[in-house]
Amino acid sequence: MQMRIHKFMSLAGVASRRASEQMVADKKVLINGHPAKIGDIVDPEHDKVSIAGKLITPPSEFSYYLVHKPRQVVSTVSDQGGRRTVVSLVPGGTRLYPVGRLDYESEGLMLLTNDGELAHHLTHPSFEIDKTYRVLVKGVLPDKSVGYLEAGLTIEGRKTAPAKVSIVERQEHNTWFDITIHEGRNRQIRKMCEAIGYPCLRLIRTRLGSWELGDLESGKVRQLDASELPNL
Repeated sequence: MQMRIHKFMSLAGVASRRASEQMVADKKVLINGHPAKIGDIVDPEHDKVSIAGKLITPPSEFSYYLVHKPRQVVSTVSDQGGRRTVVSLVPGGTRLYPVGRLDYESEGLMLLTNDGELAHHLTHPSFEIDKTYRVLVKGVLPDKSVGYLEAGLTIEGRKTAPAKVSIVERQEHNTWFDITIHEGRNRQIRKMCEAIGYPCLRLIRTRLGSWELGDLESGKVRQLDASELPNL
């Protein structure tokens, strides 16, 4: 089936569609030995796509794993600093990629897969996939500040989309709350908490789309079957 080059690269698990387009623009991608251009059409059965001399082909079958990422694990395939990666938590054999990211100090639910189309669906802003986080902040969070989080805050010149916030527990010096958002800006929730004057002490993703962290222990993985996948 013919498709645009960036979609083919996404299906092959090379990168997201947006990142694939950038790789094409940077002249890193060849189609049948010639530099690819944005918008080029490829036929996977007849065309040869390569990056840095390596032939790119879509996987013959897809794999899906839910992972409970611990703190101080990076959400990447590899790390130049030698830090532990979330991919290393999954049994070897299949090359997988994390869908979205949790920062180094954050923890909780992530999906690892080689299905580029599903990754695109879960991460592209137009699909507005909800993600829920349990957050611990320093200080007793008043209802007024909850309202600020829910209404949206201007961070780095852009206002965040409305969020859903529910107080879990107000302690003597700290507050636990749940927040649901569909955006995925870099360190967004931490920056939102800082913007209202309540620094984030702990951040745990508990839900991604229809999947929940549940009783999956830190550092453990669970393979998904077809019945647990969304219909795209």
